[in-house]
Amino acid sequence: MRRGLRPPRPLGLAAAALVLILLPRVVSSAFAIDILVRVLLFAFIGVAWNLLGGYAKQLSLGHAAYFGLGAYTSTILLLRFGVSPWIGIVTGGLVAMLASLPIGALCFRLRGPYFAIATIGTAQALMLLFLKFRDFAWGAEGTTIPYHGNAPLMMQFDTKAAYYYIALSMLAIGLAITYWVERSWMGYYLVAVGEDQDAAEAVGVNVPRIKRDIYLISAFLTGLAGTFYVQYIYFIDPNTAFNFNVSVEAALVSIVGGVGTLWGPVVGTVVLEPTSALVQSWLGGAHGGVQLTLYAVILIVVIMWRPTGLLGVLTGAYERMVRVAPSGVSGTATTKPKGAPLDG
Repeated sequence: MRRGLRPPRPLGLAAAALVLILLPRVVSSAFAIDILVRVLLFAFIGVAWNLLGGYAKQLSLGHAAYFGLGAYTSTILLLRFGVSPWIGIVTGGLVAMLASLPIGALCFRLRGPYFAIATIGTAQALMLLFLKFRDFAWGAEGTTIPYHGNAPLMMQFDTKAAYYYIALSMLAIGLAITYWVERSWMGYYLVAVGEDQDAAEAVGVNVPRIKRDIYLISAFLTGLAGTFYVQYIYFIDPNTAFNFNVSVEAALVSIVGGVGTLWGPVVGTVVLEPTSALVQSWLGGAHGGVQLTLYAVILIVVIMWRPTGLLGVLTGAYERMVRVAPSGVSGTATTKPKGAPLDG
């Protein structure tokens, strides 16, 4: 199963990785590094969402539930028991993964918009629970994470570049998992389920099992993102951790970039996140919601003009270049004008 652009050659991939590794040494602006960290983080969340929403076409709008569970698990372990966020990030992912079992068992009984609404409901229900338990989860006021200076073992750093490298590593892991899934039997089954669930079941695909397995992976990765985010902003409350915008942006970057493709969420995030950050910086707080309007316009344009996403545009351009280049070269080398005498 190969969709979108051809996989980059090892040399090109190594060059791109080298550029990304050296980027914080070239970019000195803290604001620019902050945008890069957010691009990498939301690309990672989009990659996690794309496994379920892109390949299996299960439109989940409740991934904020796993984002919040990962964030709260690591924060509670840190503030109540002094556990390092490095351990908390894995534990948060596992808690999110376990929570996806009952949530998936209930929500996967539904299809289409009913499934999407059910996933929204689970995230909102979890947010209300964490609002209710003030003693356990600090309620609506939330809490700050104490800053200990440059403490790498506690995932705290005095520069944003370190967070950039963590986010970059997470994205690389997410892409590697997606690459593996895409080329395994699971990837073929997911596409079959996404195209026609009943037909896939009729030819022997264990649809409930394949949905459960990919939901576990997607929830685990999203839980990792939640821990990283609260460690980055040093604050947590239910509205931040279970924010509906997290679910929307995870789906949005994938749809704009290209659902069901390896690089689609990355392309979508590279376009949307810097645009949103620059618009917010330019307008300040004077015109709230303008960036959301811009998101809506971009989404409408992409769906109407190119439903395969921006990656589909790049793929089309690439294929045209491949088709034109050999014919152009051979044409100039072998074509003779009509009526010209043959050699000899």
